Amino acid sequence: MTQREAVLRLDEQWARVRSGAAHAEPGESDRLLAELIGALREPARTDAECAARLGLRLGDLAARRFAAGDRAGALSAIEEALRHAQQAAGHAPEYARWYARGLINQGVWLSWPLSDDARLPRHPLGTVAESGPTPMERAAGERARDLTRAAVEVWASLDQHDPVNRRGLAQAKVFLGDRLAELGFAENAVAWAVDAEAGFRRLLLAAPGAEEAQEAEEALDHIGRQLELRLRFLSFDSLVSLRAGGLLPERLLPQAVVAARIQGVAAPDIAARLGLGTEQVGTMLEVTPWLAVWRVEVRGADGLWTVQERPWHGSTEVRDRTAEDVAAELVRGFMDSPDYPGDSGLWRIRLWWHEEGDPAGARFRLVIGPDSAAGTPS
Repeated sequence: MTQREAVLRLDEQWARVRSGAAHAEPGESDRLLAELIGALREPARTDAECAARLGLRLGDLAARRFAAGDRAGALSAIEEALRHAQQAAGHAPEYARWYARGLINQGVWLSWPLSDDARLPRHPLGTVAESGPTPMERAAGERARDLTRAAVEVWASLDQHDPVNRRGLAQAKVFLGDRLAELGFAENAVAWAVDAEAGFRRLLLAAPGAEEAQEAEEALDHIGRQLELRLRFLSFDSLVSLRAGGLLPERLLPQAVVAARIQGVAAPDIAARLGLGTEQVGTMLEVTPWLAVWRVEVRGADGLWTVQERPWHGSTEVRDRTAEDVAAELVRGFMDSPDYPGDSGLWRIRLWWHEEGDPAGARFRLVIGPDSAAGTPS
């Protein structure tokens, strides 16, 4: 008992350092954490609380390693952490929460190469994207998705009358949406984000404290941005499916209508399949612009592609036009310009919605030249 109490006192000391309530130099904090992990190992064999705390502190070690750029070391530490956390999870709700958070962290670190510096998915269109993840990256991403789904199940199994558990479940759903988006499952990613958004709105309706309310508001802001981004990844069939399932928020309907029009869907078909009035769709297309961004490149004798100067590399807001409409006008204009390399030259055009090189991929791609399938956009 004395040994156990000493270990728990050491854990309390570390918790104060971790939270900033007590100061420790980096070397001292590293030593304290290593000492604590070593002290917890023996009692963790038979004591649920010590097992749970060992999992928690190994998770702290993993986080420190990841922050220092040691992703492999972080993954090794969190793998061990979760073995102990899972052992203890069934003994108390708090231990289950620690386990669920560890699963989410492991998922984040596994899937890290699938997102860019802004934490947006590099390959959101999966097999339709211009490039995709390596087999190893995809395997890691799939495991991350499964781990995060397991975290959702852990949170869902806890008492949902407790706002801590409701908040944890909503947060876990946000992370699951992130993991699905990274693998190219854009429709499912939107569905989970909408589900999470509803969870956070219910939390706000329950009149939480100031800190909890701020967390929920920040989460809603994040989800809102993610939904606006992910909507650009969806096919019209996916938009229709989400609308039918009540998973397309009303505030995003104008963007959904524009997304369908960019893809070449006629306004009457948009109205019919999204359950909107024809005049309503017409108004949305009239008042909701989209930013068309394009780049024309010409291949030189050395085989290198050169980006052309403006106006063949630029952007503009357009309304009620498809990506192909905009690109066709650019193609005609370029072929009539002094910059045109002639019928024997090889050149290409790409057109994006919103941002050049957007991870959603080019909305229009065409390579034109003597050996290309000219006039066949992709």
